[in-house]
Amino acid sequence: MQFAVIVFPGSNCDHDCYHAVAHVLGQPAKFVWHKERDLGGAEVIIVPGGFSYGDYLRAGAISRFSPVMKSVADHAAAGRPVIGICNGFQILTEAGLLPGALHRNTSLRFICKDVYVRCMTSRTPFTTEILPGETLRLPIAHGEGNYFCDAETFAEMEENDQIVFRYCDAEGTPSPEANPNGSLGHIAGICNTGGNVLGLMPHPERASEAALGGDDGLRLFQSTLSVTVS
Repeated sequence: MQFAVIVFPGSNCDHDCYHAVAHVLGQPAKFVWHKERDLGGAEVIIVPGGFSYGDYLRAGAISRFSPVMKSVADHAAAGRPVIGICNGFQILTEAGLLPGALHRNTSLRFICKDVYVRCMTSRTPFTTEILPGETLRLPIAHGEGNYFCDAETFAEMEENDQIVFRYCDAEGTPSPEANPNGSLGHIAGICNTGGNVLGLMPHPERASEAALGGDDGLRLFQSTLSVTVS
């Protein structure tokens, strides 16, 4: 499976993503600079975390206009896998590839810690090997992870099985206490209606090696290996 990791000015998790898929998972991967338009035949696109363009205006607001995003949008429209992690999730919402928006954490503070998330669906290329109801431990590191959308959009996402991960406690129960940023419906990750575009605030690439504290995150990348990409 060929992976492409998009690199923006200010990306700081691009090498983490590359390491997870290339060195841990053992799959071919390449960096794609934000000014490029050629994805190099990649089957899976990763839009990594960081502070693209310094989060000026708001997180992801400038990156959505980078030339590469037209290619990412075309890739997504063709039904091929795209994952946006943290700042990447913010970019995907700004680009209109995912509904809703990410606001400031309710604490108004940057949060960096491990959290638990409950998988809600296996319908995405990144959760095919994760059973609904399973709990994963993943790290977060963000100041604007508070997911929000209007009531109509939220109802549609629930009906269309678009809520992929919810913040929860160690036993898998969503609760206000387990919700680190105040996200609507305890949402930690969502997908588009087609299921091929996933955005999530936790960092699976930072939880890809047991020797470094846990490898629950590697399962998202492993899941893609069972997906046939046309």
